[in-house]
Amino acid sequence: MNNKIKKIIIATGGTGGHVIPAYNLAKHFVDNNKFKVEITLDKRGFKYLKSPNEIKVTEITSATIFKKNIFKIVYSIIIILYSTLKSLVFLLFSKPNLVFGMGGYSSFPVCTAAKLLGIPFVIYENNLIVGKANKYLVPFAKKIFVSSKELDGISKKHEKKICEIGNILSKEIINYQNKNNSSQEDKRLKILVLGGSQAAKIFAEKLTGIFKSCVNAKIPISICQQCLPEQNKFLSSFYRNLNIDFEIFNFSSNISEYFSKTNLAITRSGSSMLAELINANIPFISIPLPSSADNHQLKNAIYYEKKGYSYLIEEKNLEKKLYELLKTLSDNKKLLDKITHRQRQFSDKSVYENIDKQILKIENEEY
Repeated sequence: MNNKIKKIIIATGGTGGHVIPAYNLAKHFVDNNKFKVEITLDKRGFKYLKSPNEIKVTEITSATIFKKNIFKIVYSIIIILYSTLKSLVFLLFSKPNLVFGMGGYSSFPVCTAAKLLGIPFVIYENNLIVGKANKYLVPFAKKIFVSSKELDGISKKHEKKICEIGNILSKEIINYQNKNNSSQEDKRLKILVLGGSQAAKIFAEKLTGIFKSCVNAKIPISICQQCLPEQNKFLSSFYRNLNIDFEIFNFSSNISEYFSKTNLAITRSGSSMLAELINANIPFISIPLPSSADNHQLKNAIYYEKKGYSYLIEEKNLEKKLYELLKTLSDNKKLLDKITHRQRQFSDKSVYENIDKQILKIENEEY
């Protein structure tokens, strides 16, 4: 039986790790005129959309029940029920043939409503530990799209649903050509510091002192740092007093514009950001968020360090280990070149081709 897919809803929300891949996927469908596409999103996610007016967006806000306070749990359940009801009405009017759940609790009510209405849905997991919302959706999903088959948290009875597609990155990142060579005349470590709101606060507090130690030790560095707007003045003054080249920027929906200015990144360990750096062939030091759900950022960081794509320093060891690592890399830049060489063996160039093939399979299957 052929079930021609004409319209797709992409359900996302929350952090950039969920929203940015959702936007990349929607843009692929729109640019190739494959399907009509709409995105559902919570309030937090709007700031991560590159072109909010390019794709139709409907706000559906949900909540997580993983709270300690019983009153907050009850309130969250009410929000989830309301969001599911809103999703039912939305899907009835929108009439999609397929729903993509991109992970995070904002995708949960939309996928649940799709199941209740008999609309097939797939889920996407780009971390190496399946997220809580996706874990509940696994038994009902048509397929489970993953960035790597080394994913933990899916029972054997659902393994047949797993499709390894790669990381859903922007095509600009996938096709990015890194022309940096750390062994050229510029002897500096050109450090790109990346991180969202929580990371920006910690990095501004802890990295500045380490960078000052580097300058005092005559380790040549330049800094390009993502930060919160309220940190602009402090960081600019600090780096100006160090008398080094620096650039400060706030959230950017086009992070690749800073890739040409670096030969080493320092970042949290969200899967999307790490995949972007690897595809762009930029060596990095990952500092996992200690409070990440199920400690998934640490698992991401360990996975890529074992592959030889990066270095890992846990936040509790940051002040003790980062200076020594930067000194080692400055003394022997060939270590960065070796990482770049290994990263070139990795690519997500086939991710969209893989997705298109899987959708074609769904079209030719019985719902």
